[in-house]
Amino acid sequence: MRRFEGFQKGVNLGGWISQFSSYDMDHFRSFITKEDIELIAGLGFDHVRVPVDYNVLEDEEGNEKAGGYEFLQACREWCSGYGLRMLIDLHECYGYSFDPLKDMDRTKFFYDEALQERFLKLWEKIALRFRDYPDQVAFEPLNEVVPAEVTDAWNGIAARFIRMMRGIVPDSYIIIGGVRYNSVTSVPLLDFPADDHTVYNFHCYEPMIFTHQGAYWMKGMPLDYRISYPKTLAEYRAEGDRLPVDLGGAVYQKGIREIGEGFFEDIFAPALEKAEKDNVPLYCGEYGAIDLADPESRLNWMRDIHAVFKKYGIGHALWNYKEKDFGFRDESFSRIRERFMEIL
Repeated sequence: MRRFEGFQKGVNLGGWISQFSSYDMDHFRSFITKEDIELIAGLGFDHVRVPVDYNVLEDEEGNEKAGGYEFLQACREWCSGYGLRMLIDLHECYGYSFDPLKDMDRTKFFYDEALQERFLKLWEKIALRFRDYPDQVAFEPLNEVVPAEVTDAWNGIAARFIRMMRGIVPDSYIIIGGVRYNSVTSVPLLDFPADDHTVYNFHCYEPMIFTHQGAYWMKGMPLDYRISYPKTLAEYRAEGDRLPVDLGGAVYQKGIREIGEGFFEDIFAPALEKAEKDNVPLYCGEYGAIDLADPESRLNWMRDIHAVFKKYGIGHALWNYKEKDFGFRDESFSRIRERFMEIL
């Protein structure tokens, strides 16, 4: 299978110019700096995934915000200085958000021509700014499409996006994932014209009952709930069944091996088959375990998923560099950081 060269070992910069608590220029200028990029490169990562929300770049009427692009441009320059590549991910666009804490109609964007035109117009502006760096900068149109019922509509939007972008960035990588929060099970549903610089994308937080234990943003998840890794499939299923939160996911699939490397290999198999068939690289743009989990269990989970990434050459970006309940630089990660870097 083709590899996504240059994007094999990455980390997300979530919480910087996306998912911030308030629009604050001081936060934007201090949360991620040149020194952070230097550290990331020094640790052996080869790229950063940079989530950005539309409201950093434009106002509610769609007018460009003064200074909005300076952070993306600065990050690219810092990355260039330390030999890193950069993936620009539009984490939220006007009219759509994956965030379960935001009350909105998550299907409207996929059937609203005006919202899609605004989305494409914003991407045209982004592409024009970064068109001169095809070997360094890659583009991801939208983070985590949630509703399964918009699969066909999303494929149509993705095809339009690719056509528009290829008129500006013919040789840049474009990374696109599927529905159900970019589930690996949705990769086989991707259906648009793929070229030599298209990449299939997925996120992996399986088993969800482990990686999102105690998560405040998951409706019905007890804040004091804790569980270790590994346990058996039967144990994870039984625990998931007794909780009020919807944890439907890979542990409920039939015919998969027990928790461990084989579990990840089995749930990735249909995506790997699709990527092989289409001769398209496969990339995991987010993976990680919440900081509430026991550190040793987090390390066990990282060891298993990384073994499968390596076996199949799947590029990946850890969620998250700092804060956002998953931070690699946070105190909760400190006990396992050195051993994680050995795995990486």
